[in-house]
Amino acid sequence: MRKAILFFFLFALFALVPATGSAKANGITVKIKDASGKDVGTVNIKSSGPGVSLKLDLHGLTPGEHAIHFHQNAKCDPPDFKSAGPHFNPDAKKHGLENPEGSHAGDMLNFTADGKGNAKATILNKGANLGSDTHSLYTNGGTALVIHAKPDDMKTDPAGNAGDRIACGVIEK
Repeated sequence: MRKAILFFFLFALFALVPATGSAKANGITVKIKDASGKDVGTVNIKSSGPGVSLKLDLHGLTPGEHAIHFHQNAKCDPPDFKSAGPHFNPDAKKHGLENPEGSHAGDMLNFTADGKGNAKATILNKGANLGSDTHSLYTNGGTALVIHAKPDDMKTDPAGNAGDRIACGVIEK
């Protein structure tokens, strides 16, 4: 009887390991902070088809439309977040989802913060992934997720006239 219980316990334990590891490998939650270090929410990034989906749960932003991009460095030094570097661009393309020579792997659609500065949205990005190739957000030690003051015009190189970097979060394993 003891052997049967021990066997069942070990079987149950090993049966759970792949599911737990898979869930971890499939996604990451990024904490987003503004220039003063104040928490402005989270973005959950998960593998989705050939790319990733971002589930935004943000607050404390200025109302209106904002650009959001993946940037090449896993750094978010306030107050201007310039340490995040340029957009994540492993294929050395031009900027903008509407640019015939684009787009960067870090380019994404804009999102809108409501009148209270809250934003809940899901954005898809087909140019980046959570794998191990050159399009992985974990490349070279990670990347950053940057929110800009204005919307991206989807075509102007190098950053879509999106304005100041107002919030940032580091993406790393």
